[in-house]
Parts: sequence; structure tokens; C-alpha cells
Amino acid sequence: MRVFVTGLVLALGLAGLAHAAGDPKAGQGKAAVCAGCHGADGNSAVPNFPKLAGQGERYLVKQITDIKNGKRTVVEMTGLTDSLSAQDIEDIAAYFSAQAATVGKADPALVELGAKLYGAGNMAKGIPACTGCHNPAGAGNPPAGFPKLGGQHAQYIEGQLMKFRSGERSNDGESRMMQDIAANMSDAEIKALASYISGLY
Repeated sequence: MRVFVTGLVLALGLAGLAHAAGDPKAGQGKAAVCAGCHGADGNSAVPNFPKLAGQGERYLVKQITDIKNGKRTVVEMTGLTDSLSAQDIEDIAAYFSAQAATVGKADPALVELGAKLYGAGNMAKGIPACTGCHNPAGAGNPPAGFPKLGGQHAQYIEGQLMKFRSGERSNDGESRMMQDIAANMSDAEIKALASYISGLY
């Protein structure tokens, strides 16, 4: 077991290194086209566009690549990734990852349920705690490619959970982890969790 765990840690570490080739300085210029929706520093002002600032490089590389390759459909990004090379994607990811993210504010009426779901899940419904993959403070797990959630727009989080639940978004890998979790969540649970995450830091 110890050998397996050691191997897993090394594999995750090497995977993280494989996605550390981006040049944030070069990425700043290449990310100019992203600014209209995501903000010049990755902190989008419009709540249906995700904040990219402070997001893990590995996660950003995967999402941009999935959009480019058609594994994830984002209508607003149609054509915007077509001309990007693998190096361009790495550079853009490095730039946004290096930026400081802003934090939102949770709805006080939804905090109790949101905090419970994020920290403990709901085992009776097959909903695991979010902390296992996304960190107690919402910082994610960059080497493993699990995204930073803390401070993200509630509207965006809610929309993505709805898309995972419906199967409209399915680029969570063969495990279907997010699709399976979201399938067990009610609208009220999704809304409360998304609100809580928005104020988490």
C-alpha cells in the first residue's frame, strides 16, 4: 500500500510538472482576447463568466484544450480557441494562474446549508464533501487538476452544477464524478452550495 501511495504522489507531482511549462509573461499578451469576458486579470465582472485568476494551471490547460477539441461546449467561446497552440494554452494558463482572485459574498440565508454540503456532504443522498477534492478553503488541488472554487461567481457555479446534472457538461473524465454528484443534488442544494462557495476563501 505504501508503494502505491508513494507512486501516486510521484505521479501527481510529475503530472503537475508537465503542466508547469507556461510562461505567464507571454501569456499576458495572448490572454488579451480573454479579457472581454474574463477580465484583464482573470476576475470577470459578469457573473456567468468564470473567474480564471488564481486557478490551477493544469485545470485551465485541460478546460481550454477540451473546449478547443470539442469535449466541452461553451457557446460563448466558439472559435476563440481554434488558433491556439498547446504552448499558447500553457502560457495563458500560467498567466491567469499567477493572478490574485477576488472573493464574492455568500447569501447569509444560504450559508448554513451551503457550509454543511461543502464541508460534510450528504451521505444519505450520495453527495460527498467538496473538501476532499477542492480543499477546505476552496483552493482546489492544482497538482491533481481539481479546480479552485473559493470566490467563484455563485451564478457560474450554479450553472455548471446544473449542466453536470443534466449531462450537458460531461468533461469530468471517465469517472463521471461531478455528473454523479450533481445528479443527487436538488436545485435548492445547488443554489446554497454555489452561494457558499462564492464567499469562501
